[in-house]
Amino acid sequence: MAYDYDDQNIFAKILRAEIPCDKVHETPHSLAFRDISPKAPHHVLVIPKGQYVCFDHFAADASDAEIADFTRAVGQVCALLGVEPGHGGDGYRLISNAGTNGVQEVAHLHVHILAGRNIGRMVQPA
Repeated sequence: MAYDYDDQNIFAKILRAEIPCDKVHETPHSLAFRDISPKAPHHVLVIPKGQYVCFDHFAADASDAEIADFTRAVGQVCALLGVEPGHGGDGYRLISNAGTNGVQEVAHLHVHILAGRNIGRMVQPA
């Protein structure tokens, strides 16, 4: 499947330093920054630096180095926030929305790390 990447989306502009961000962590292939409208005490977005629309696009087309870097960056951010349940933290929620039904607001792959309080049920029963 072909994905149309809009290089004028807000995350592309952040990656080009046209828009500032509250950076939490950066690696060769990923950037993590605080959400401008946090939904939890810790609300950090992690994005790949490559032009990927959503997770399935990333999984299909990213290099092994990008995939490993992005995955490790998520773990590194959780460690920086002190929320890893295996290391004494109270846990977190990791969310990635894709497409219309997933209510994706920015067409650049990003994951939300939400922590610092009980986030509640993921989805209400149908």
